[in-house]
Amino acid sequence: MTETLADRLADYAEVAKRMGVDAVALVPGPNFTRVVHHPFMSHERPFVLAVGADGRAAAIVPNLELRSWDLVGFDGPVFDWRDQTGYAEAFQSFMDYLSPASIGVEGQVMRVFVHHAMQKARPDVRIVDAETEISALRMIKTPDDVAAMREAIAISERALQRTLDGVRIGQTEKQIEQALILNLFAEGAEDHAFRPIVAAADNSARPHAKARDYAIQAGDALLLDFGARAGGFCADITRTFFVGHVTDEAAEIYDTVLRANRKGHEVTRAGVTAHQIDDAVTGVLEASPFADFIRTKTGHGLGREVHEAPYVMRGNHLTLPAGTVYTNEPGLYLIGKLGVRIEDDILITEEGCDSLTTFPTDLQVLTC
Repeated sequence: MTETLADRLADYAEVAKRMGVDAVALVPGPNFTRVVHHPFMSHERPFVLAVGADGRAAAIVPNLELRSWDLVGFDGPVFDWRDQTGYAEAFQSFMDYLSPASIGVEGQVMRVFVHHAMQKARPDVRIVDAETEISALRMIKTPDDVAAMREAIAISERALQRTLDGVRIGQTEKQIEQALILNLFAEGAEDHAFRPIVAAADNSARPHAKARDYAIQAGDALLLDFGARAGGFCADITRTFFVGHVTDEAAEIYDTVLRANRKGHEVTRAGVTAHQIDDAVTGVLEASPFADFIRTKTGHGLGREVHEAPYVMRGNHLTLPAGTVYTNEPGLYLIGKLGVRIEDDILITEEGCDSLTTFPTDLQVLTC
């Protein structure tokens, strides 16, 4: 566990050494926040923190953010700039200080104009995508990280129960979605991890559905996929319910997904690969009469972002260490009819796993 800013900066110096680049550069986002323990916005003003393989660190900071940057406790050189004068000179001084022949960047986060500004300041620099190596530092969660995730999940589960208590036949998906959002904040969320998915009937067969003005009816599946954010960390939970009654076929589909979800719990432990988890979970779905309705992998990592490494799918032979958190979310999607997904947030331990989510997974029929 890295306790100080200096320790966390040293992590990225090690990444640079392992990759054989002279420095790595971060921009506002989850990796940046991991280092400085203070959230900064990504907007039209470039903001960059770089750490050299030699341990030297420097930052480009918009002048209007300097007083907030003071809270970080960073003691390296800071090159600030103002809107009125532009950032070219700051980038020039920054690149001259680091003198990198090569620099690793976050390929999924750094915007093109920031890349271009570095290249313009030092035309011969080699800029490489270090996304995988940089983001890998977030995969193993610290005890504080896990505590924040537990809080986000507890908030989410309380909000879910409050929302279900208010569900009535005739309400629209949009009305239920708005109630869920209000309940998340009422229970203490600092934000939602992502825009909730509230989908009923045929809409539930769309894995990333948008809420409609459709009024729920007896017999509908009702899928809710959502999560609070607390302490900078995300929850990501899905539960599928049935309104009024459930058909035999829908109950069988639900039972199949539930068995797949439970298989994920059963096979998870430190040292297993992402491929092995997905193979076991998806294998349950493939052995059922509903194999044609598999549309997604088992899950993904969870932390400061709602989707992050590792990606739990066949072909990913990454060995998962204790401290990894991932979503176990098998589903079956009958287009035009209904979808069922059951999602838990799983902490991998040396002995097995700990489900951070505790909301019941047994089939529930809402009496409303």
